[in-house]
Amino acid sequence: MPTWQQLRDVKLSEFSNAADGWGKVSSRANSAKDRVDNEMRAKIHETQQSRTAEGAVGDLGRLSRNYQYLHTECGLVRTALDGLATELAAPQKKLKQALEDAENLKFTVQPDGSVKYPTTVAVTVPLAPGPGVARPGAPVPFLAGKGEGGGDPNKAQAEDIAERIAGAVRDAGEIDGRYAGVLRRLKSPPGIDVTDEMLVDAAADTKDVQKNAKFLPESGIPKGKSPADNKKWWDGLSQEERDEYATLYPAAVGALDGVPATVRDDANRMVLAETRAQVAVDIKKLGPEPTQYVQNPNGEYPKVITNPAYSQWHKDKDRLQNKLKGMDAIQSRFDRTGTASRPGERPLPEAFLLGFNADGIGRAIVANGNPDTATHTSVYVPGTGTNLEGINGDIGRMEKLWRTSSDISRGASVSTITWFGYDAPQNIFTDAPQSGYANEGGPILNNFLGGLRASHEGDPGHLTAVGHSYGSTVIGSAARQGTLPVDDVFVAGSPGEQVGHASEMDVPKGHVWAANADSEPFLKGVPIPFVGDDKYGGVNIPFITSDPVPEIGGWGHAPKKLDIDILPSWLDGDGMSVVKPLTPSNPDFGANIVATDGSRGHSGYWDEGSQSLLNQARVTVGQYDRVKLLDQ
Repeated sequence: MPTWQQLRDVKLSEFSNAADGWGKVSSRANSAKDRVDNEMRAKIHETQQSRTAEGAVGDLGRLSRNYQYLHTECGLVRTALDGLATELAAPQKKLKQALEDAENLKFTVQPDGSVKYPTTVAVTVPLAPGPGVARPGAPVPFLAGKGEGGGDPNKAQAEDIAERIAGAVRDAGEIDGRYAGVLRRLKSPPGIDVTDEMLVDAAADTKDVQKNAKFLPESGIPKGKSPADNKKWWDGLSQEERDEYATLYPAAVGALDGVPATVRDDANRMVLAETRAQVAVDIKKLGPEPTQYVQNPNGEYPKVITNPAYSQWHKDKDRLQNKLKGMDAIQSRFDRTGTASRPGERPLPEAFLLGFNADGIGRAIVANGNPDTATHTSVYVPGTGTNLEGINGDIGRMEKLWRTSSDISRGASVSTITWFGYDAPQNIFTDAPQSGYANEGGPILNNFLGGLRASHEGDPGHLTAVGHSYGSTVIGSAARQGTLPVDDVFVAGSPGEQVGHASEMDVPKGHVWAANADSEPFLKGVPIPFVGDDKYGGVNIPFITSDPVPEIGGWGHAPKKLDIDILPSWLDGDGMSVVKPLTPSNPDFGANIVATDGSRGHSGYWDEGSQSLLNQARVTVGQYDRVKLLDQ
């Protein structure tokens, strides 16, 4: 417990200055990490290929990890010291005001905090007692209540001053105790290697500071606000406040649409590193594999059964390894900055982690290039089956789109983003036909896209939403439920947009593009009947094409239209009434149906050298006159 003299004399500026110093170390460590990742390692990738170079890249990876740890821990020390100075300011001000009042009244504050005041008989008012505060030895015991001065007004005033002094000291003692414990725990073991255990400890340190640093509550971060409101809040903070919020609440700041991409990236990388370390530690804690078979404890047949511990061990390990696989895929993208898969290929730009969460099926939003400074940006929404474990393939698709788009952009900067920011359906038969996933994901996508608009620097950039399969349904749902803030929509293998015409997609006329890999039958010459909705009085008998999802999935997510079709030659009759789903690849939807020469199957729209990939790139960079349509 500090004394009132210590509280009076403490120079809070010394804590603030120390906090600034730790903040500078934290910022420099973060800058060094960025240089290691995006300059040094990228340059080695770009210019050298050898075992020595691979070794150097590995060493730089460990150095980057060390800088990440320094950035976090030094940032926490800065925040704790700043919090201590900030919170002590109130009781110190309260104390100094009480001392000033005593001086003005010619009262004397005794070393123990009691207050002596002039009267016909010298009387001392002791430091007022409070919960957990011992009464100092006062010359005269205090018997009267507050305000009962026995006709002497000085007594009530002295009593009030003593109580304020005592309250200030109690408050300072509580604050000092909280931060002393936090600062004692912010330490690192000796050595130059940052282990998984150290990163897990850093995450625990963050929670510890969160719990004790009452001056900066998480409630200060906007929740449920628009991206424009988020940006306004962020812009209104001082640089010190920004650093402290990002250090103390990285997951919340990293998920905040409208905040600059560089800030979200730093925050989310911190979350990624600590989450990955926790998963790796949890795998170690599983220990060795249990025995697969054990004696039946019931003594019945069979005498040997599968060990329940064995089954649980594998279940837990598979779950953790799947999470680790996804996080490794994201880290691998960071590590590939500056790399090319073959000679002459454009090296990948800096990557930005704009969203991350390992809970459930996970979340990951990964950008190639900075969308805040890019002239052209495409945001790709993946579909059914997307999860953190398999995110590598979706990241790879946007790498291909970035390279193809950048090759034809005529020098304009490009960013391509994998947006896995919603609960994607996991089962094509039970989940994919349901609209709930898109209904929930659509508004989340609108917020993200609005955030890109809000945080973009300079003139507005050209923004395209790219949807694959169920991801295109999410885009359509976003337009149906709100305003889709993009310039173009490109969908591939779409089962429907929840709207019946391109004019409902919130983009200018002629700016909806659809790709359907149906140039050749999936089973040549083998048409397979498919019964439509009987209430319209007809049946639909399509050919199963290279990508059957638009035909089959359209019955779940696209409005329907009664139409007349010519029956295939293998059936008798001239024609009959049929029902058609209004998917984007249906000419009646009103989209530009692009050629997909070279693409095969439901997942071939990003095949190297395919017309589909090239058409996506042309739309991404706004070269509409060069897009090859299906009928051209």
